[in-house]
Amino acid sequence: MDTVILLAFGLLVLGVVGSVVPLLPGAPTSLAGVYLYWWHSGYAEPGVLALIGLTVLGLTAMTFDYLGGAVAAKASGASWKVSALAGLVGFALLFVLGPLGIFLGVAGTVFAFEYRKHEDVDQSAWAAVYTTIGILASAVMQVLLTASMLVAFILVI
Repeated sequence: MDTVILLAFGLLVLGVVGSVVPLLPGAPTSLAGVYLYWWHSGYAEPGVLALIGLTVLGLTAMTFDYLGGAVAAKASGASWKVSALAGLVGFALLFVLGPLGIFLGVAGTVFAFEYRKHEDVDQSAWAAVYTTIGILASAVMQVLLTASMLVAFILVI
């Protein structure tokens, strides 16, 4: 098998892994595999409709990746500012506590700012839990979408 083809499939597999591993861009990696193969095939495979479908799956996964946590925080009642700050704190704690740091950083930041704003433990806890569940749901959707890309790619090719 050609080295470029192996690399394309490797990128698709790495994209699925990257959907759950922080700092590894899952969907963009999967899309890189698809487009590498498409380029290598002389823009013949996958066909145009399959390429559009795979691209839509990848872009949808990217949307969940980049906006899922912020949308969940906003839906819980937290402001965009708190959502952005929670993302930054979660990212910083990633380097200290690993993947658990993301969840603790986001939940803790949302809880702290919501408590400061409302002085209500229940409401603050709800916002923190809701946001954390949103982040987990976002990760699950990313895995499902990138895995779907891999399976569809295999079936099309």
